[in-house]
Amino acid sequence: MNAYGQLDQLRRLQGCWLETLGLGPQETPSRVVLSAPPFTLRAYGPADRAGPLLLLLPAPIKRAYIWDLTPAASVVRRLLRHGAGVYLLHWENPGVDGQELGLADYADRCILQCLDAIAAERGRRRIFLAGHSLGGSLAAIFAALHPERVGGLILLEAPIRFGAPADAFTPFVARAPHARQVTALLHEVPGSFLSMAAARAAPDSFVRARWSDWLHSLADREALQRHLQVIRWTLDELPFPRRLFEEVIELLYRENRFMTGTLQVRGRLATPARVKAPVLSVVDPRSHVVPPDAVLPFHAAVGSGDAQLLRYEGDVGVALQHVGVLVGKRAHREVWPRILHWLDAHGEAG
Repeated sequence: MNAYGQLDQLRRLQGCWLETLGLGPQETPSRVVLSAPPFTLRAYGPADRAGPLLLLLPAPIKRAYIWDLTPAASVVRRLLRHGAGVYLLHWENPGVDGQELGLADYADRCILQCLDAIAAERGRRRIFLAGHSLGGSLAAIFAALHPERVGGLILLEAPIRFGAPADAFTPFVARAPHARQVTALLHEVPGSFLSMAAARAAPDSFVRARWSDWLHSLADREALQRHLQVIRWTLDELPFPRRLFEEVIELLYRENRFMTGTLQVRGRLATPARVKAPVLSVVDPRSHVVPPDAVLPFHAAVGSGDAQLLRYEGDVGVALQHVGVLVGKRAHREVWPRILHWLDAHGEAG
């Protein structure tokens, strides 16, 4: 085991310690619909709901329970209360056999298998996709590859145009060696390696803002508890499969192929113009992780001609503002009612 693998183990032990203090996730009861490496598809609520159907997509290196952290900070529960049918894709550790899984799997095959399983259970082939961070990037690529299967696209702090001027990762990636030089040294790309890279690329977002949020949370017991629950989640990362890491860094971050119309996935071209679903994006105008310029060009190019932008300017008690839209008190009070209104306005995907 290399040093990063040992650091991953240490981080998981820290997370387990926080969990013994009652800071672990408090997830909504669910059932497994499909399990096919490298993911598990879970369903929430009764299977006979007539409301909109949503598949929630986390980033592939993140545990899915950030969408369902606690009863008071749960996108899953909010959607269920609204009458929606909710499915959540849980990415699993790819393991030794999963190192050659790439965009063809994470942005196409796995999502398609989930939609087929949902269609078999619910009788509907077109549903809404909601993705956070890189999960939203994968959802957008899928919507371009399979426009007939996506009734609507909700992007939460999700980069689509890579190389935006305010994007903190762009200069970092530009200085970095080719991704294959990194993967040649590592069997897989551990979560601790990715966390350290993110902290180096955007210290204001991933280091200083975390400490600032902790200080501002001290006067509010609820905010402090949620801050620590998110910290526990950050210690529970998944490794990046070797091939997926190479393709995300080179094809998306370095070459911006999706927005330039040159991204090929399983022999098919994925471009914004092929996205025929209505799009709703949530961005933080202050963000250097996913600045508005990482989203707005996609809105201008999307094939449906129907794209709406919501602004969210952060919360106290979320540790990382990048996940505030999922767990923040202000986000659930101000942003999610507008997302639900958008869902209602666009009706069932059918």
